[in-house]
Amino acid sequence: MDKSTAKLYLIPNTLGHNTPSDVMSKSIGKIIASIDYFVFEKEKIGRSYVKSWCPNKLQDKLNVFTLNKHTSQQDLIRILDPCMAGHDMAIITDAGCPGLADPGADLVLLAHQSQIEVCPLVGPSSILLALMASGLNGQKFAFHGYLPIDKQDCKKAIKKYERLSLQNNQTQIFIETPYRSTRCFEMLIEQLSPHTLLSVACDLNLSTEIIRTKTISEWTKGELDLRKRPCIFLYIQPNA
Repeated sequence: MDKSTAKLYLIPNTLGHNTPSDVMSKSIGKIIASIDYFVFEKEKIGRSYVKSWCPNKLQDKLNVFTLNKHTSQQDLIRILDPCMAGHDMAIITDAGCPGLADPGADLVLLAHQSQIEVCPLVGPSSILLALMASGLNGQKFAFHGYLPIDKQDCKKAIKKYERLSLQNNQTQIFIETPYRSTRCFEMLIEQLSPHTLLSVACDLNLSTEIIRTKTISEWTKGELDLRKRPCIFLYIQPNA
């Protein structure tokens, strides 16, 4: 096989426990069926996802690599060995799209540097879905990942990005782990200006989905039960 024909597919995962074919193109299943080399964030989740698309695909025939925040540069290079030998590979993250708030970007960059064709496939991204549904500025926006864990640093970051939102007319976007969603929501209400618009998107693509946008003066603590639920927070301070 010629390495110039090998492709690295970026395959999206669901955002929760729903059927993949309900939210994604069935062509993804055909691609997964044709591939034997996979890169997973967590092997158990990745194998389960492959099985959901291709229940007849033999699990012991899968060649599996894991990629997470602990993966070294040397390990990254070794992961791409099958592609370098001419075999198609696929990256599948735990949820959403590979490379977005996900360590997959490092492997994708290495693939470009190794002249391996990269093929992104369409699927749900919580970041983009939340922005689409927020009503906030979709022309200018910035995704900052997670807010600082330290309380004082978190307060400073919230105010800093609020100033940037006003100066640049730019929507600020954050993601938070489910066990800190309530804390993040309450801190945003405490620190942001009364007329700043805050959008909260929770359980996207699920039956329990909640998406609401209000000014800070309209939000109240405890209004939403966000405990142990994945959330995206977006805000912008409009010109007076």
